[in-house]
Amino acid sequence: MKILVTGSRGQLARSLAERAAGRPEMDVVLAGRPGLDLHDPASVRATIVAAKPDVVVSAAAYTAVDAAEDEPEAAFAVNAAGAAAVAAGAAEAGAAIVHLSTDYVFAGDQPGERVETDPPDPRNVYGMSKLAGERAVADVNPRHAILRTAWVYSPFGQNFATTMLGLAAGRDKVRVVADQWGNPTAAADLAEGVLRVASALAAGAPAASGTFHLAGHGSTNWAGFAREIFAQSSRLGGPSAEVEEVVSQDFPMRAYRPRNSRLSCAKFETTFGWRAPDWRDSCRAVVARMVAKEVPGPTR
Repeated sequence: MKILVTGSRGQLARSLAERAAGRPEMDVVLAGRPGLDLHDPASVRATIVAAKPDVVVSAAAYTAVDAAEDEPEAAFAVNAAGAAAVAAGAAEAGAAIVHLSTDYVFAGDQPGERVETDPPDPRNVYGMSKLAGERAVADVNPRHAILRTAWVYSPFGQNFATTMLGLAAGRDKVRVVADQWGNPTAAADLAEGVLRVASALAAGAPAASGTFHLAGHGSTNWAGFAREIFAQSSRLGGPSAEVEEVVSQDFPMRAYRPRNSRLSCAKFETTFGWRAPDWRDSCRAVVARMVAKEVPGPTR
């Protein structure tokens, strides 16, 4: 099975390549700029059609949540029109598509876990653009699986885990919001789920098409997530810091952040027979890699 992934440097793309490395039946190809540019539909089509994949994983996206408030055209160009171009290219190549979306399609102002049938109600431009992308993908390619996820982190690039360890390397106390809740999701676990969905779509399983939630098992707030990162790092001799809990108003952001991003993954678990590990177990594994390899994070 040949899988083409849009985006070559992101957390999910790199994790997919790692996960597939020990599976000879899976050929994962990463396609990014300049060859595949979501601002250029012709380059998207040409790259996908030439690759002749069985499944396309639509992972590349505009993810600058705050900047999107000031440049909505850029966000929609990539997350909506770009996603549509990827879905169209996959359809022309006879391939199914796995499209990654976000918890930000929900307002996050209700208690409990969101399920797939809950009506979307995004409160920021990023969430609106991702919802538009979901709808475009579903309209263009009937062989689609849309996966909403949340709070993705890994040893790669800039994310919450690398940021926290970077800050802990230079200070004794870190202020972290405690009134936003969600499911920390290791990119490696997300990749495992994506590969299972891709296999089911390639095999023609009817139940594999549709919208699903896929995130780490269990939930916490950002402060609790930070404490777990520091506890695991300290255990291995890595950087650690005290967490001071604050509320969202103490960190005003350009874009609204959902207070409750918890997703129910029951539909995914039933359909694909797999559940992501407990987020604490995955956090332990990710932090161990970061400490062992001394993966740097931002210090400001």
